[in-house]
Amino acid sequence: MKISEYDFLIIGSGLAGLYAADYASNFGKVAILSKTTSEVSNSYMAQGGIAAVIDENDSVEEHFSDTVNAGRKLCNTEAVKVLVEEAKILIDEIISAGMEFDESEGKLALGREGGHNKRRVLHAGGDATGKKLVGFFTQKVLQNSKIDFLENTLVYKLMVDEDICQGAYAYNYDQRTDYLFLAKNTIIATGGAGGVYKRTTNPFTSIGDGITLAYDAGAEIESMEFVQFHPTAFYTGTPETFLISEAVRGEGAYLINSEGKRFMQEQHQLAELAPRDVVSKAIHRELKSSGKPNVFLSLKHLNEKKIKERFLTIAGEAKKHNVDISKDLIPVAPAAHYMVGGIKTGVNAETKVRGLFAIGEVASTGIHGANRLASNSLLECLVFGKRAVNYADSQKPDTDEVRNTVIKQTLKVDDNKKDFTDKLLTDLADIMNNYVGIIRNETGLLKALEELEKLGSDFPYEDNEYFSLKIKSVLNVCRLITNAALLRKESRGGHLREDYPETKEENRYLIVQQKNRKPKFTEIN
Repeated sequence: MKISEYDFLIIGSGLAGLYAADYASNFGKVAILSKTTSEVSNSYMAQGGIAAVIDENDSVEEHFSDTVNAGRKLCNTEAVKVLVEEAKILIDEIISAGMEFDESEGKLALGREGGHNKRRVLHAGGDATGKKLVGFFTQKVLQNSKIDFLENTLVYKLMVDEDICQGAYAYNYDQRTDYLFLAKNTIIATGGAGGVYKRTTNPFTSIGDGITLAYDAGAEIESMEFVQFHPTAFYTGTPETFLISEAVRGEGAYLINSEGKRFMQEQHQLAELAPRDVVSKAIHRELKSSGKPNVFLSLKHLNEKKIKERFLTIAGEAKKHNVDISKDLIPVAPAAHYMVGGIKTGVNAETKVRGLFAIGEVASTGIHGANRLASNSLLECLVFGKRAVNYADSQKPDTDEVRNTVIKQTLKVDDNKKDFTDKLLTDLADIMNNYVGIIRNETGLLKALEELEKLGSDFPYEDNEYFSLKIKSVLNVCRLITNAALLRKESRGGHLREDYPETKEENRYLIVQQKNRKPKFTEIN
């Protein structure tokens, strides 16, 4: 086992992890670990952009209002204020560092997306904002001598002693090498869990393993019932899909049904630019009434040249399926997209476990409430990545206090379990899609728990074995989502129960789950 010591250990290489690593290097030695590479992340695939109040006709008060309205009365307003007030400061900082956003007539080009009442979404490379941001910070990290960047290195267990996180155990699958990273501060930035669903816009690696790391370490897990389904993922007739950014509707695209009629005008005053939960629910209703598998986006009425320049990535992907986005109807249907809940944190990204922080999609800061406002997620990565590092540095834990015990441990890999694991993960994704998808009910949720239990009992587990730990983690995440969905007996934001279709004022609470404890309900002030 290779043992090394750092001031900051950052798990995950999406935007949150990369930015935090770059910023943390100002305060000490940093290790950033990726179980694959930085190109395999939700951040890298993010198309729409990053929201911030830039225009003089906009205001932080309006950004705050749009965010809490989308969150359906479950937002942590203190965290939202932090987000919207610090947004421009962070944007100015990264632009000063060399990050380039798209411009129009000498000014930053601002788009508009669902739930926003003003144009406040910056973008880069047209619809390649995430790719540009990740590329920018990847280069900064690779050029920084105070940062060690290890790819293809899976963290499978946090090292916790006396409720203090001291680092993590990791394994490099390619090199078959065990690691122990001792750290004064550990930051989880592993992304979401959309990969537990059959139809998702997420990469296959997004299976919530960071949530399991924190859960097993004793941290609180919050709001797992709120899985945001993106309304417009390209429909191929198979589980294969890709995102059609909300920015497409922001530029004027129409949603039409199988009869060629627009339907969002009757659903919300913002029509196609309504918050995601409203649009997803409306599309689901159309699919159910028509019996068709998809609806369509139409851009035929928009400027062809402008559309293809603005959405170069989407146009290229659609062309692979013989669809010209400027002339043809684009088939779309909702797909699992964003994990609103996650590891419960305070406004400095701190968790219940000392020395352990969570940032980005894996965290539940309370910003999103029951439903994320478009393009707040990349912003969240920056704002809370910086706050996590600043707060961690201010705590200055005593080195001796967090080095009480070092236990060496190794991870086994039984390659004979690989095919069984792949089949089981496919079956799990089917269960989640069938019973814990965009519309839920008690019968289906109970059925999901029953089938998850049965699948889990069939696996030949071994202690400290690679595939065994992977299956245990995915099952844990699926149960956390399903149990929270059972407990919330209402429809709110991204959680829709057909047996409890109304939103109830008395249910303004958050559901918190913790290992070996009963779920608790935290009221929102």
